[in-house]
Amino acid sequence: MTEATGCRDEQEKPRFSVVVAVRNGAAHLQECLDSIDAQTYPHREVVVIDGGSTDGTVELLRRNTGQRACLAYWISEPDTGVYDAWNKALEHVRGDWVLFLGASDRLLHPGVLDSLAQALRGVTDEVPVVYGRVEILGDGDHTLYALGTPWPQIRQRFLQEMCIPHPATLHRRTAFARYGDFDTNFRIAGDYDWLLRALHGTSAVFIDKGVSAMRVGGLSSDPTRSLSMLWEVRRAQRKAGLRWPGTVWLLALARVLLRTALWKCLGPARARVWLDWGRRCMGQPAYWTRTCSTHPTAPR
Repeated sequence: MTEATGCRDEQEKPRFSVVVAVRNGAAHLQECLDSIDAQTYPHREVVVIDGGSTDGTVELLRRNTGQRACLAYWISEPDTGVYDAWNKALEHVRGDWVLFLGASDRLLHPGVLDSLAQALRGVTDEVPVVYGRVEILGDGDHTLYALGTPWPQIRQRFLQEMCIPHPATLHRRTAFARYGDFDTNFRIAGDYDWLLRALHGTSAVFIDKGVSAMRVGGLSSDPTRSLSMLWEVRRAQRKAGLRWPGTVWLLALARVLLRTALWKCLGPARARVWLDWGRRCMGQPAYWTRTCSTHPTAPR
């Protein structure tokens, strides 16, 4: 089924397209849509790609059609994963900048897009990627920490790990024509693969503003998933011509293997306690004991 409405205002730029990929995400999708609808900046649209949900997501989208002026397009049909969904969305977006959110993500406050529009006035046409900060939410939607570091500080590290917070990243729409769509052969690291292509020989721009909030927990805090993500990250690096893994990636692998061993030897509950003890010893806030819930953690 396909539904479409309009949210057009061609008098000003930039226009933002917010893409939401979802599958069985009815528990949080309304909150995500509400955070976009509440934006004070008028030049925006929402494109939702549903992967054939059976939990009431489709009914929720039908209820929002006509009530949300900026719900420009939605469709519900099977797909092969989040990157397939994002590629479908790119056929329908009309904004100058595209932001990808998961169904359990949300924009931080009603002034997010307005503040980004003002900051973008100083961004030159050759910049393909602009990013801000994302707040990481644990159990009870409590903020654990924020991610987002200025580009000059992470430029070299980016070649070894994904250190750009994707739910807080604006992609110039015209960059997809130049660098291609998302590679659907990836299941987890397709965003990193695309950014490696787009930022080869050029720079991203960091805007020191909070953009979005992202829930974590459940599967995303399982070290076995982290291991799968690391292997995909390495595959993206090889695809980009980075033949050998760097020190940062190897250290990340060592940490994931340690977490996996603790998970298996102690069980998840005790392992979380020990892992957070290690974080506190390094002056970092607790994470593992505060991400135990099983709410949705990704667009899919």
